[in-house]
Amino acid sequence: MTSLPAYLSADHWVSHLFTSQAAREGGVIRRKVRDVERFVGRDPFLDEMKRRGFPVVENAGQFVIFCNREPIRRVV
Repeated sequence: MTSLPAYLSADHWVSHLFTSQAAREGGVIRRKVRDVERFVGRDPFLDEMKRRGFPVVENAGQFVIFCNREPIRRVV
């Protein structure tokens, strides 16, 4: 795999992820698993989410990130 340009570095990608209005307001965002693996890597991404205290679920090739520390309750 070729290296990515600086504007697509892992740090830049993660910081850009959290500039969205939903993320800033403690909402929910989603990203394709393949994009996360390409730009950041699964383990570093999940480590960062853990550091921030944000729960993440994976379904149908998507990561769903809850940008808050509230508990998740499955209702169905």
